[in-house]
Amino acid sequence: MTTRTAADHAPARAFTIGPLHHVQLSVPTGSEDRCRAYWSGVLGLSEIEKPPVLAARGGCWFRGDGIEVHLGAEADFVPARRAHPGVLVTSLDALADRLLAHGLPVTWDDNLPGYRRFHSADPFGNRLEFLEPAAPAAPAAAAA
Repeated sequence: MTTRTAADHAPARAFTIGPLHHVQLSVPTGSEDRCRAYWSGVLGLSEIEKPPVLAARGGCWFRGDGIEVHLGAEADFVPARRAHPGVLVTSLDALADRLLAHGLPVTWDDNLPGYRRFHSADPFGNRLEFLEPAAPAAPAAAAA
């Protein structure tokens, strides 16, 4: 990997950033079956094949509607308890019910205006945030 400095850059050119291609989370070495059980079995994402050179490193990748998650195996794994992806979903209550039915945590948080959300964790303790836009408030009835 080459690091470039400001002096290495060409004159300013227009560009855009986003959307994200994927998010990577760390998982313990040898945990691929547990990853599959969670990301496919519980959340319903499809596993996608890793390129052979990357597959040799372990871990696995998953994709769903508008999301791709790469799970990288680490021998000295430590869960991300603060850093987390924020995943937009529909039917947030149905997802919360599904997670709870699988014995996974659901901690509701109403501190983000305009969204309903909760935090949970994957089977390894990595923090995950699931959110959906809050329904707009009904307009007040006009005074008679």
